[in-house]
Amino acid sequence: MIGTVDEGPVIELRRLHRTFGDTHAVNDVSFSVPRGSVFGYIGPNGAGKTTSMRILATLELPTSGEAYVAGFSSVNDPDRVRRRLGFMPDGFGTYADTNCAEYLDFFARSYGVLGRQRTARLRWVMDFTGLNPLASKPIRGLSKGMRQRLCLGRALIHDPDVLVLDEPAAGLDPRARIELRQMIRALAAEGKTILVSSHILTELAEMCDTVGILEQGRLLATGSVAEIRNSLRPSRDLLLRVAGDPQPAAQLLVSLACVEKLEQTGATPATYRFTIQGDDQQQIDVLRALSDARIDVLEYALLEKSLEDVFLQVTQGHIQ
Repeated sequence: MIGTVDEGPVIELRRLHRTFGDTHAVNDVSFSVPRGSVFGYIGPNGAGKTTSMRILATLELPTSGEAYVAGFSSVNDPDRVRRRLGFMPDGFGTYADTNCAEYLDFFARSYGVLGRQRTARLRWVMDFTGLNPLASKPIRGLSKGMRQRLCLGRALIHDPDVLVLDEPAAGLDPRARIELRQMIRALAAEGKTILVSSHILTELAEMCDTVGILEQGRLLATGSVAEIRNSLRPSRDLLLRVAGDPQPAAQLLVSLACVEKLEQTGATPATYRFTIQGDDQQQIDVLRALSDARIDVLEYALLEKSLEDVFLQVTQGHIQ
């Protein structure tokens, strides 16, 4: 990997803005990502994810603000940024009559990777992406999953410090998504810093160290899923499973002021899911009320909010 200017954040956006006429596509976005981390960028279509990723990749100029890769400005030092960054867009062009090896070799030469170094990089990328058996296969004959691997290989061919991946799992089957997730985590373990956007939130939750939630160009929340969850309104989702007649438990829960969104999710034994507003003490008080009412509790458990739950709670569904 090419060295950085200092040991600060490897990806950094500072007060980034990008307007298109009356549309504020990116509106005062700031965040940083340390070396070896995977940052998940999530938001609805039109939220500004791709625009800010393109600015970071030197493909778009900001209206104001700064974007840095390995300490270099994407505006003032675009050539240095491009040597240190690999960009995988959500759609990419290919040369249909070339094969996989020729395609990657072309981009290695374009980046100035020469001689034995180019041979070594081609060998490593083909092996890492699993494209070796398809080295001589024309690109037009590749499946969607293999095309995505080829695009990732193109982004990796010059051994960048940073990877920016825009919807890399779009259209992939479950096995291909799992394999892509494993590759991203392996790259992070080698010290690469990765910014990845996706609409498949369960995928991001499993591969990312931190996430940023974007809506209408604004960054609404950033941090680990647990950190964002803890910063929200103190609500808790709970599961209750009871033996015998389910009606006393349902009637008791409905009568408690702190209980919201009660729903029965199972019949035998009776299973309920509900939300309470409050902290540990409120959770204890509900269980004590069930015990005092002599309700036979089989299970009483806290349900952690998923990334999807957090996303729905943070965003309002606005588009622009």
